[in-house]
Amino acid sequence: MPTISHKGRNMPESPIRKLAPFADLAKKKGHKVYHLNIGQPDIKTPEVAIEAVKNIDLSIIEYSPSAGYESYRKKLAHFYQRQNVNVNTEDIIVTTGGSEALLFALATITDPGDEIIIPEPFYANYHAFASSTSATVVPLVSTIETAFALPSIEEVEKLITNRTKAILICNPGNPTGYLYSETEIKQLASLIKKHDLYLIADEVYREFLYDGNDVHFSVMNLEDVEQNVIMVDSVSKRYSMCGARIGCLVTKNKDVLATVMKFAQARLSPPTIEQIACEAAIDTPQSYFDEVIAEYKERRDTLISELNKIEGVIVTKPKGAFYCIAQLPIEDSDDFAQWLLESYDLNGETVMIAPAKGFYSTPGMGLNQVRIAYVLNKKDLITAVNILKEALLVYNKR
Repeated sequence: MPTISHKGRNMPESPIRKLAPFADLAKKKGHKVYHLNIGQPDIKTPEVAIEAVKNIDLSIIEYSPSAGYESYRKKLAHFYQRQNVNVNTEDIIVTTGGSEALLFALATITDPGDEIIIPEPFYANYHAFASSTSATVVPLVSTIETAFALPSIEEVEKLITNRTKAILICNPGNPTGYLYSETEIKQLASLIKKHDLYLIADEVYREFLYDGNDVHFSVMNLEDVEQNVIMVDSVSKRYSMCGARIGCLVTKNKDVLATVMKFAQARLSPPTIEQIACEAAIDTPQSYFDEVIAEYKERRDTLISELNKIEGVIVTKPKGAFYCIAQLPIEDSDDFAQWLLESYDLNGETVMIAPAKGFYSTPGMGLNQVRIAYVLNKKDLITAVNILKEALLVYNKR
């Protein structure tokens, strides 16, 4: 029988989606499942995007240009400029989701065995993208005790070797909600300049900040390292358009753009209809975002308050995005998450969570932690956390 590739065998399962079959079985039993496992917002997509799709007047759905429609890229550049982010139309390549942008970035800058330093816990698919390109993830450990703050720059520098090609961050972070300060970003910039590395920033959650004077500082505004910086972005969370699968890769480095363009041409084009929707979405009024951010802030505060009522749970308040990592009084969150779906319900209801082990690269890390996405309304969040509380009591008495 033909064999599977080494690369394929080493491809990690998604900690976010691998339990989906158990959730499906729970639903077939008639149980209601509260999904805290995945960042699928329940916020409505802006009406301007929906209307743009409804009003499409095309007789043929053609390929778009490999870099994306110029009209969309131009409008996207103006969007960034309004946010005082230094981006021009020619800096942008439209991708099929932010995931493709990350994959193209890693494929462009790494050879097999090259190393990417990533603060952990990190978005689980970073590991999958690195595996796809035969790059090696070098984890920079952060801890729940420090609210997953970036370790000292000296600790970061200790990880740099002659195989290091880039530092990859998510700002604000998935799964931690950690927000990198301007000072931290500039410290990382000094490192990449000193060692001639790339800094890749996943800025998908840039709008989702909740505390007073917190400000998002984009890597595109760094000076003296323009040729070393790659930004990844997406419409998925900004406009609650996860299914549109439109993102972008942004850089001032012409060699990177030219190489990414080869990969873009190989996959032909980003989706046509979705770009039309995304171009329209840029006209979404600020009032939409004000309401969304206010809602998520209330959800965050509700979730953290309810989790802190559970004995033995450790959680820190995230500054951005819409996730948190919670440490539970258990030994194996994979087993607990599966048990919740297979063997537990409270009045016909249960909860789906994402085991945190899959968000770490260091063996043994995250075994008693879970990622929780606060993408449900406040009432459902309170109910879901109560189910979690009661489930922990039963689970630990087995």
